[in-house]
Amino acid sequence: MNDSLPTPYVHPSSLSREQVAQIGAELDAMRQRVMQSLGQADVDHMRRMIRLCRASEAGGRALLHFGVGPLSWLAGVAALTASKILDNMEIGHNVMHGQYDWTGDPALNSQHFDWDIACDSESWRHSHNVVHHSYTNILGKDRDLGYSLLRITPEQRWKPRHLLQPLANLLLALGFQYGVGSHDLELGRYRHGALAKPVFMERWRRFKAKVGRQWFKDYLLFPALALWSAPRVLAGNLLANLLRNLWTYLIIFCGHFTEHAVIYREEDCRNETRGDWYLRQIAGSSNLSGGVWFHIATGHLSHQIEHHLFPDMPAHRYREIAPEVQALCARYGLRYNTGGLFRQSMAVMRRILVHTLPTRVSTPTPAR
Repeated sequence: MNDSLPTPYVHPSSLSREQVAQIGAELDAMRQRVMQSLGQADVDHMRRMIRLCRASEAGGRALLHFGVGPLSWLAGVAALTASKILDNMEIGHNVMHGQYDWTGDPALNSQHFDWDIACDSESWRHSHNVVHHSYTNILGKDRDLGYSLLRITPEQRWKPRHLLQPLANLLLALGFQYGVGSHDLELGRYRHGALAKPVFMERWRRFKAKVGRQWFKDYLLFPALALWSAPRVLAGNLLANLLRNLWTYLIIFCGHFTEHAVIYREEDCRNETRGDWYLRQIAGSSNLSGGVWFHIATGHLSHQIEHHLFPDMPAHRYREIAPEVQALCARYGLRYNTGGLFRQSMAVMRRILVHTLPTRVSTPTPAR
């Protein structure tokens, strides 16, 4: 995949209405073609991932429980971390998007699936599938913008607390599963009376229950089963969860908050057509380049552009259509924001650091 940007760059708002409609039609046709081709190979891919996840967890826990010495401990942590990343990214995220509901398999049903993370599936489906994917990058609507902690655009009002943004960002990364899990609580709306107390209390109950189950499993049950190896198992579980948190934070932030990811205002999106919606997904997203196993480890969110365009498409198919999406962007002069993990992560860090200060920086804000 070519990391270079098309020249000259054309802002989505500069396109004619005919061009916007044509882009929408082309992307609709692309989606329809892939969705009509879904079959056993797609199911087999997900079942392989589930088997690999379970085998990796079993191997990791066995090494932590019964291994001797630091090398077996490190191998156990690595295997358990891989299992947690697969469960979170390639399996849980994609199944709960409804990408496999068409199979009729209860194990792959988005409404029944749960994952090994401190976020209950019902809350995630609402905050992510409904809110984030409907209002992607719309300031004041998409609560994923900065996760209510970070200022990432000059359109957000600066507050003195943003001076501590680098520290807040680090804490969010270290405990990312709790940031995701508490996301749907909407504490700000509740404090200002915009969220009814019974709704908040039900969400709070689900959050506490899920965190309790996770802590019981990883920090009480498995260490207790290990008897004299309890400290070794407890430390391994803690580190595996920490590494999973850091990885998911890095991939998600690189897909949403690089320097060129466009932030929209509500007025920019009034009377939005299907083509306009597609353009918002392209302009507000960033991809990561890498090999097959890298893409699997990211849950194929390394193809964040394609995921935002087609969130209900089985994610492993994004690699197939990415060259077509990039070619479409090149034809219309649209930026297809892609790059290596290091480059994109540095772009994210620059954006976070720049907006710790009360300065207005020129950021591409669309206007229609």
